[in-house]
Amino acid sequence: MELRLKRIAKKEGYTIGRLYIDGVYFCDTLEDTDRGLTQSMSHAVIKSRKRKGITAIPTGRYMVTLNVQSPRFAKKAMYRFCNGYLPRLLNVVGYEGVLIHVGNTPQDTEGCILVGRNTEVGKVLESRKTFEALYKELAKEKRSIYITIE
Repeated sequence: MELRLKRIAKKEGYTIGRLYIDGVYFCDTLEDTDRGLTQSMSHAVIKSRKRKGITAIPTGRYMVTLNVQSPRFAKKAMYRFCNGYLPRLLNVVGYEGVLIHVGNTPQDTEGCILVGRNTEVGKVLESRKTFEALYKELAKEKRSIYITIE
C-alpha cells in the first residue's frame, strides 16, 4: 500500500496536507512547521534545522508499521479499538516515535501527523472518526505500507 502526503499549505506554525491511499484522496493532515528538511540530509544538518516538538518530519519515503504499541497512547480510551498500536513511521532521521494519530491543532502534533478534515484555518477536525477509518484501511493491508511525504 502506498500512502502519499502532499503538503499544500506551509504556514508559520503549522503545515496542512492531503493524504492519498494508492492515489485516491483520503483526508487532510496537520503537521508542525515545514522547515525544508529532506530525508537525504545528514543527521547533523537535520539536527541543526529542527526545533524539537515544532518541526515537521523530513520529506521522503518511509515504511509504516502497525506492530509497535505506543506507550503514550496505549491507555487512552480513544485508541482502545487498536490497543494503542498506532501507525508508526520507521527510520525518520533525527526523529523518534513518529506516529499518525488523532489531534486538531499544531500543539497536538509534536512532529507527528494528524488526520482529519481541514475545515477550519490551521486545524483538522473530525480527527477521531478519520483516524479510525484510516486505521481500518491500514490494518486490512497484507502488503508493506509506505508513505511518501512531499
